[in-house]
Amino acid sequence: MSSHHFVKEQQEPALLILNTQDISFDSVAPLLEWVPTVMVAQEEVFAVISWGIKLDLILADMAFQKQHYKLLEEQYPVKFLGVKDGGFLEEALQYLIATKHAAVNIVGFDHKHVFELKDKLNFLDIVIIDGKMRYYPIKSGAFKKWFNETSVQLHAPEGTPIEVQTSEASYIIEVRYATMIDIPEGSTTFKCDDVFWIGEMLKGM
Repeated sequence: MSSHHFVKEQQEPALLILNTQDISFDSVAPLLEWVPTVMVAQEEVFAVISWGIKLDLILADMAFQKQHYKLLEEQYPVKFLGVKDGGFLEEALQYLIATKHAAVNIVGFDHKHVFELKDKLNFLDIVIIDGKMRYYPIKSGAFKKWFNETSVQLHAPEGTPIEVQTSEASYIIEVRYATMIDIPEGSTTFKCDDVFWIGEMLKGM
């Protein structure tokens, strides 16, 4: 599968799967279109293999590596990436930064903890898939996008003011947990002095 390795040095977002609960293969499949680097936490390895996805790296502690060393042959050329004390996310992100990846899609990460990723946003473009929602960070202070009529979630520390400008109105909203707003069809601009995240329903959900 030579194409699988040709893409490694490209800018295609890597795929990091931490948890498959409430995640279907259909929601992951579009992320595989350009054959990205695929990293999977040890607890999800067999679920992901059952989806027919070719793995590149398994994030695993020493006990898992010893117990499942045959995976190196069965899933060749997969490799183990050692993890201690359950630090799957940190180890994966450090690896991606060190290997000059530009972006990553993280599947099965609780969006309520995205603020812990703030320091990594200087090195990686990060998108989170949590259940039926896709979250992406706005780092520049202002963001403009064309939306079909929809609802989006604004995610930021409690009380963060975000200015919203649509074709119909302009207003400032103070973010509370799970702040959902209705967006009319057309261009919408968001402005904020700090990093915040926008959550959209995955297509087909």
